[in-house]
Amino acid sequence: MKVIIVGAGLGGLACAIACCREGIDVVVLEKSPEAQEAGAGIQIPPNGGRIMRELGVFSKLLEKGAKVQEVEFRRYDDGHSLRIMPFGDDITHEFGVPWLIIHRADYHQVLLEEAIRLGVKFQWGATVENVLTDGPEVILAGGERVSGDVVIGADGIGSTVRNILLGDTVSLIETGDLAYRAVFKREQLEALNDDKVTELCQRVGVTSWLGPDKHTIFYPVRDGEELNLVLLRPDTFNQASHREKGDIYEMRESYADWDETLRKIISCVPSVDKWKLSNLPELPLWSKGAVALLGDACHPTLPYQAQGAAMAVEDGALIGKLLGLLQARFTKLEKDPSLSTNESTQNNIVSVLELYEHIRKKRTSRSVQGAIMNRKLFHMQDGLLRRIRDFLVRYAGVTRKSDWTWLSSFRQRQTLGHDVLEESTKLFEVWAATHLPVKSG
Repeated sequence: MKVIIVGAGLGGLACAIACCREGIDVVVLEKSPEAQEAGAGIQIPPNGGRIMRELGVFSKLLEKGAKVQEVEFRRYDDGHSLRIMPFGDDITHEFGVPWLIIHRADYHQVLLEEAIRLGVKFQWGATVENVLTDGPEVILAGGERVSGDVVIGADGIGSTVRNILLGDTVSLIETGDLAYRAVFKREQLEALNDDKVTELCQRVGVTSWLGPDKHTIFYPVRDGEELNLVLLRPDTFNQASHREKGDIYEMRESYADWDETLRKIISCVPSVDKWKLSNLPELPLWSKGAVALLGDACHPTLPYQAQGAAMAVEDGALIGKLLGLLQARFTKLEKDPSLSTNESTQNNIVSVLELYEHIRKKRTSRSVQGAIMNRKLFHMQDGLLRRIRDFLVRYAGVTRKSDWTWLSSFRQRQTLGHDVLEESTKLFEVWAATHLPVKSG
């Protein structure tokens, strides 16, 4: 079996590795002229970490990143601490793997190196002009044709594969939010000689300030030598692009009335990227013929619960697992002439991709809705509802050990504790019982 993956982001690389580990040939087509990934921090929650462990790269990610020891929520105006949630060993005990923070470029590099080691073939500077679902086949700018058994569109929120698959009928939905993202050197903050800022820099944890219509996220990366800052606020600008260099003074003015400690951190930011945050309507389908979508190409989410990349790598790993199980069954059939199938190999591939879509839609939809709910909780206006939220946050936790509300940890277990690969294996067996094998004659 040969799989063509369009897009060399985190989801695409996870899919490539998963397929290779199943003995499937993989070609990755990436429009960028060379391997690159946006330079910002990223969190790897336990469900994403579990996938990385299954793909054999978790230990390398741990070398590049760090285990989150705590997560703190603070008031936006005075910096008053609402809750410090213990993570560390509690997370590992509850979910089997720790919660990591890492530089996104380091995450990407680990996956890229593993994909190359396994024999994935890459074509850089490969711009997709068309995708034929029968075959299937990818036609590149200049006329080159790349054919295989499966095509996976892992090309992000502006997916060319999706637009071809659905006929340009889907338009992005502007969420009304934007994100300022910056990574800068620790020494820039230490130069402030501020005890509160220094204490934050020494933490291996995530600190969030919650305020009306806005919130911020701050944590260390690269052994604490660099700091990651994300500032989320309403999008009041009319720029055409979805990503561009941000105005540093404009950003600082947006948080002029926030906590003094945060303002001091912001004052050290030398430059910032500005990202428009967009969503998609729920797509009528993720797969058509032997072509399927994954990650932001089919279910982008607001970055309000650290699940965007985790859901994408779950998609990729699940596709690899299902195709691997299918290939193993056909290998078995080839060795046993007394067995045959009801359908052709290509028809079964199409059916397995439909199974992938069926497995993933409910879970990713719940993740998207969870991020929207977090947005409402994080961005509450001052008043009675905000005071109720602050009271509940004091007793909430991610693990059963740290959660006095029960509801918070229950919700987290649905996301962080679910084993998607175990689920996919069980559902494949149900599918296989009605598709293969059958006795010939």
